[in-house]
Amino acid sequence: MSSNTVVPVFKLYGETQHWPTPDLLHCESIPERSRLHDWRIRPHRHADLVHILFISQGSVELELEGTSHQLQGVAAIIVPAMTIHGFLFSSDIQGHIITLAKPLADHLHSALSDGRVLKKAGFYRLASTQSTTRIAKLVAQIDQEYRQPALGRNQLLEALTQALTIELERLVMPAKANAKRLGPQRREKGRQHLEQFQTLVEQRYREQPSIETFAEQLDISSAHLNLLCRKLVDRSALQVLHERILLEAKRQLTYTNMTIAQIADSLGFSEPAYFTRFFKRNTAMAPREFRQRQAGQLKAT
Repeated sequence: MSSNTVVPVFKLYGETQHWPTPDLLHCESIPERSRLHDWRIRPHRHADLVHILFISQGSVELELEGTSHQLQGVAAIIVPAMTIHGFLFSSDIQGHIITLAKPLADHLHSALSDGRVLKKAGFYRLASTQSTTRIAKLVAQIDQEYRQPALGRNQLLEALTQALTIELERLVMPAKANAKRLGPQRREKGRQHLEQFQTLVEQRYREQPSIETFAEQLDISSAHLNLLCRKLVDRSALQVLHERILLEAKRQLTYTNMTIAQIADSLGFSEPAYFTRFFKRNTAMAPREFRQRQAGQLKAT
């Protein structure tokens, strides 16, 4: 695993498909997916996703940035974006994996003045404490709310995830004696540039700046920025920008009553027709068709 180019970049836990829903959060039980892969998720990384794993039972052989660790019993694992990670779970594993899209992870991070927990790869063996009980309850609440959409779902999910982040931050800050943290001391310059680019995309995607504009802000050439994106996330810089625009479009089509024209304008398209072509090119369906399908799915739940 000495070269980044041999480590696959997945869109979601063990998969290469696009983010499955317009939500910024995905929650599922660990056995739910790992069973399909014979309990093994081979080493990979995500460009723009953060994992929080809470294990309540069983064991896992964890690979984190090329180092293996054996965990047994109650534990929490944090996997930031761009961290190489893999799992071999025992067949009696119980627990959940909460995946945060980078916009939500960044938002949660900014709400904590000194928070670093979502940016540090780490694993934490948890004793029977009040903190562990609270973490377990929050994870259970997130799972229940995620699976049963109701009034105020997005706001409650964000509040619960914020509380979980705070609990994890409290856990790891003084935790040298009770937990073990692992994380690279230095990041490659290329990874730093990629993270800075993703931050700029989050700040400015509604303006749809040119890739040259982003590159100028990073003080590198657009060719170099594209090379970094291709090498580290297997996408062009423009694709990274377009995926963020598309995610926001899906969220607005699903959760707001804005017209297609209003959504197009809010996302920097000069004409609704341009937005419709962009959306159809990336999803194989028109915005109105996508909205109708999402409305049917929400009613079904």
